Amino acid sequence: MSIHIKVDGETKLFPIIGHPIGQVKSPASLSQIMADRGFNGIVAPVHILPEDLAGWLSQAKSMRNVAGIIVTVPHKVPCLEFCARISARAKASGAVNIMIRDGDDWVGDATDGHGCLDGIAAQGFQIAGKSALLVGTGGAGAAIAYEILARGASELALHDLDTHKRDALIAQLNKAFPGRARIGSTDPRGFALVANATPLGMRETDPLPVQTDLLTADQFVSDVVTRPAVPPLIAAARDKGCGTMSGSGMFDAQAVLLADLLMGTRTIDA
Repeated sequence: MSIHIKVDGETKLFPIIGHPIGQVKSPASLSQIMADRGFNGIVAPVHILPEDLAGWLSQAKSMRNVAGIIVTVPHKVPCLEFCARISARAKASGAVNIMIRDGDDWVGDATDGHGCLDGIAAQGFQIAGKSALLVGTGGAGAAIAYEILARGASELALHDLDTHKRDALIAQLNKAFPGRARIGSTDPRGFALVANATPLGMRETDPLPVQTDLLTADQFVSDVVTRPAVPPLIAAARDKGCGTMSGSGMFDAQAVLLADLLMGTRTIDA
């Protein structure tokens, strides 16, 4: 049975920032995890435009009961420069999705990859020794790309319409995992894992991130999109008989990790 969430003058505040912000599911669940553990904290959504990010972060630092910040699209890459220290996976992926206060500094980490691959593993798919195609090289995509290779994928092909961002990530990944990252496309043929790390699918008018007519039943397909609950890519993959994981599976897998970091029961290695 869930414990009632407490809010008073001692409550620690943990904003989750993004643009848009209406799609996030974490405020209630993370706040509930804290309450269940007897921790006086609350996660609240905050809608921040990109041009207002720097000013807002400055104000957040002056709010002494803001002990950490969760970062979502499109702030994961720009927030990196506001961190005094970052984890190795945040450095390799070039983004952060959580910032923890350390005095007057922020310490950053990137847990999206951890959550995504844990969620995929929970569905029975292991990436070690297999090939992967990842669409999207933004903050979440970069973290997922790093984790795919860190868990032993034989190769990772990356696709993004922003070729400069794509190529920069490939170069960064090949420093840590020589020769295992390369340019990909929307053609999913030949990959054991096909992963979407873009917002494509949130709106009804969005195109599909890959050519789903080329999917086969022996492939596993994952998607970071949490709303709708079954994104169009996942629906198409299921029609082909593929194993799948939607954004809710990724979120569930990393919720406990995020809560641990916010509460200080686990620390960022930075």
